[in-house]
Amino acid sequence: MIVVRYADDTIIGFEHPQDAERFLADLSARLAEFGLGLHPEKTRLIEFGRNAIANHRSRGLGKPKTFDFLGFTHYCATRRSGSGFVLGRTPIRSRMQTKLREIKKQLRATRHDGIEAQGQWLAKVLRGWLAYYAVPMSAPAITAFRHHLIERWLRAVRRRGQKHRLPWRRMKLIANRYLPYPRILHPWPEQRFLVTHPR
Repeated sequence: MIVVRYADDTIIGFEHPQDAERFLADLSARLAEFGLGLHPEKTRLIEFGRNAIANHRSRGLGKPKTFDFLGFTHYCATRRSGSGFVLGRTPIRSRMQTKLREIKKQLRATRHDGIEAQGQWLAKVLRGWLAYYAVPMSAPAITAFRHHLIERWLRAVRRRGQKHRLPWRRMKLIANRYLPYPRILHPWPEQRFLVTHPR
């Protein structure tokens, strides 16, 4: 088995499903002795890993289920060649939407501050977002986040007055002047593991 823990969130992996089922039953019983319980919406058993995709296909169940942990949705994927298991990670959709709503609110409040001030602030926000979420397999999500950020910036600028309608083409040029283009900043998990646990 393998245990990954951060604060009060824990992921426990087992090789055999019967071991996972027995552990969950024992853990629930142990916590009940102290008047505690597992969160019903956050506690579940799922099939995950290198054999999950093939097993689900053979049973006609579609794609394996995903789980959220530390701001990422984790899912089973394969390499570009179509062979070999890859751990896929992408920012949780609800977290992205919440952050974009915060950005929209701030842009409305500062829409008269000028393009330069807004651009510098948005660049800091985007760099902070990428510093955490720019992991392998997340390129589509972080690229989409930048695109939606620019859209909200454009709407805020257009709301300054009814006469001036800034076109999207020009807005993209302005955004490219201030906002970094997304790129993967972190290594694959196994590369980081080999650095800290050399053989």
